[in-house]
Amino acid sequence: MATIEHSAILPATPERVFALLERVEDFADYSDLIEAIEPLGEQRYRWHVRAVGMDWTFDVEITERQAPERLAWESLDGVRNQGCYRLRRVGDATEVSLTIEYRINNRLLERAVNRAAKPLVSKVSRQILARVEARL
Repeated sequence: MATIEHSAILPATPERVFALLERVEDFADYSDLIEAIEPLGEQRYRWHVRAVGMDWTFDVEITERQAPERLAWESLDGVRNQGCYRLRRVGDATEVSLTIEYRINNRLLERAVNRAAKPLVSKVSRQILARVEARL
């Protein structure tokens, strides 16, 4: 399974940061690549993403919501992936760590996706955390 990690320190308490991160449908406001997120009920969301010249739609389910330390999810269809935000108080700020793991069952396709996905997901993660910080 391939892994992508990113972290940042945001100038707010874990409770304030978590309150923004748990509003999954607002992530469309946090990244230029996320076109829309539809709440489906029962902690499930349909993501509409425009990346590398293609439209992607996939469903995810929140698998763990442990305020204000951890928010985790996994995909229900499309590219198999799972991830989590981990929040840790650092003085008056919060360290936010994102880990995403994904698996593609075709080795050649996986290599191509790895080359494109790592910089792309890193960009999205940086955008999301920067815009969450701006909203704080």
